[in-house]
Amino acid sequence: MDSLWFLLLSGMYICLMIWGVIIYRQDRSPGGLRYLLFVVTLGLVWDNALLGTGAWIGESALLKGLNFSRFWIHALFTPLLTMVSYDLIIRAGSDWARTRVAAWGAWLFTAALIVYELVTETLPLELKPMWEYGALSYASADEASGPPLMVLLILIPLLTAGIELWRHKVTQALFWGTLLMAIGSAISIPIESSAATNIFELILTISLWISIYKVSTFSKHSASTKESISLR
Repeated sequence: MDSLWFLLLSGMYICLMIWGVIIYRQDRSPGGLRYLLFVVTLGLVWDNALLGTGAWIGESALLKGLNFSRFWIHALFTPLLTMVSYDLIIRAGSDWARTRVAAWGAWLFTAALIVYELVTETLPLELKPMWEYGALSYASADEASGPPLMVLLILIPLLTAGIELWRHKVTQALFWGTLLMAIGSAISIPIESSAATNIFELILTISLWISIYKVSTFSKHSASTKESISLR
């Protein structure tokens, strides 16, 4: 049953990417680090598609190799959410984010998360086959309890962006999406499915795309307001 859930999630991420393209094409200032969310969303399409098709591929060197890519994508792509959050904070109108210190801090935090995840999790990784609720994947042989540290750390810039977007009356979506992701990572969901955490990831990603959409319309409104004021 979980295989179908993962394939459904992958399809929903594809829909989000299509919506993202529409937002990008309508955005008057399309350039920006916030659109690194395309890379993260693409990684989630691949991750869930692989989890959904694992049972059909079967235990093999092929599936094991493909699953290694999931961990590399997680290590290289997920920290980019720091830069997405940073750009959203700037677009919301937060002056402190435009300082050189904030910019360097965002880049260094992103780089540190990538290096940390590669060194502690990805490079020493050993995989073993794992069946859960009808879905087959290759998971780390060293199972750790609780969410990975990198996932917890990435919630910091996301929550900051959520607060700033709410404070500047752009949208509350990212705040609540991040909060739900934090809850989903911290507690064990009493559901007979391993896809529960992935659903919280989907909620967070939806809230990020909503925020990018709101920021693009917020920027248009601000620009039109300034133009009308200048014409008076």
